[in-house]
Amino acid sequence: MDTTIEPNAGTGRLSKPPGVVFGKVAAAALFYIVAILIAAAMFLPFFWSLITSFKPSDEIFSVPLRWLPSHFTLEHYIKAFTTVSFGLYFKNSVILAVAGVIANLFFGSLAGYAFAKLSFRGNMPIFRTLLAAMMIPGIVTMIPSFYVLRHFPLLGGNDLFGSGGMGLLNSFWGIILPGASGTFAVFFMRQFFLTLPSDMMEVARIEGCGEFRIFWNIYLPLTKPALATLSIFTFQAGWNSFLWPMIVLNDPDKATIQMGLQAFSYNNQTDYGPMMAGALIAILPILFLFLLLQKYFVQGIAFSGIKG
Repeated sequence: MDTTIEPNAGTGRLSKPPGVVFGKVAAAALFYIVAILIAAAMFLPFFWSLITSFKPSDEIFSVPLRWLPSHFTLEHYIKAFTTVSFGLYFKNSVILAVAGVIANLFFGSLAGYAFAKLSFRGNMPIFRTLLAAMMIPGIVTMIPSFYVLRHFPLLGGNDLFGSGGMGLLNSFWGIILPGASGTFAVFFMRQFFLTLPSDMMEVARIEGCGEFRIFWNIYLPLTKPALATLSIFTFQAGWNSFLWPMIVLNDPDKATIQMGLQAFSYNNQTDYGPMMAGALIAILPILFLFLLLQKYFVQGIAFSGIKG
């Protein structure tokens, strides 16, 4: 069979055989169909949560299952704020998440700059040790971290030897300090600093600038994409944290929003309406932050893994 591609008489270009064009169209159509099905499957739990938060209580588990309520109601949102101090929990989570973001952006970028741009003895061994620490599950370090916070000297009623009080337990500092400079933040910022040229640093040194001024005034402003990406990751981790705040914080007035959602499960029962409403409210800050910083997000991911 002759499959020679003939030039198009009108344009002079080579025309493709109909079979090739049909194959490409079919492959593209199949790709979009599969992508739409996967997206729908991933969106379905969120849609169920959204609709459940507006359903009357007697329709949440009605048989047969009703995807759309007979009428929309805000009773679950009202109950979420009246049953527990949901507003206070929301404020506590904002404080802890924002403090964690600020600490990780500053200390993570400072350490990342040192590992990427400064030559000092032990640079690579220390960095490899940090990478190895990333492989240790957080659950393994919880008991040592709790012990350190409990016996922190001269704080929380403790004496110089860390005895007599509660240390940093039951305080926001017990949540903020252990994660103030995460190993992922250091690694992420170091990878981004490696993509920046070192010529600016040499010129600034000739002009008499100190190392911190070079970092703060020259290099840090160039890392906005990486800082935005790290902000999203850090805020999400801090906002969704549940186990560690539950261990450290015993005062109900210092509980976080994730701990507050637990209040809707009691006596082996779960009040799904207010829980779904509270969960959707808990999603809003992360969604808002991502929409605010999304133009930097892809750029930060693209540039932070180029050099090793």
